[in-house]
Amino acid sequence: MSHTEIVRALELIQAGGFRPGTEWEEAHRICQTYEGERDFDWIHAILHRIEGDDANAGYWYSRAGKSRNPGSVEEEWREMMGSVTSNGE
Repeated sequence: MSHTEIVRALELIQAGGFRPGTEWEEAHRICQTYEGERDFDWIHAILHRIEGDDANAGYWYSRAGKSRNPGSVEEEWREMMGSVTSNGE
């Protein structure tokens, strides 16, 4: 797993204002590259949540072994950023 790429994908989501766009596309590409790794699958779920595709997000939450955060996307993003920075490799 690439800790650097996890942080990069999360930073792109934030830089894009938690909306679909160029940064979203790049974060999605990163997640596809690391498909099957739980942290990347969690980010993938968040990305599909951002675009409003709840069914696809649900699939990726399942792959990541996670449940959707009941709060906002930004709250879930902070949860994940805290998780990956405290477990940094």
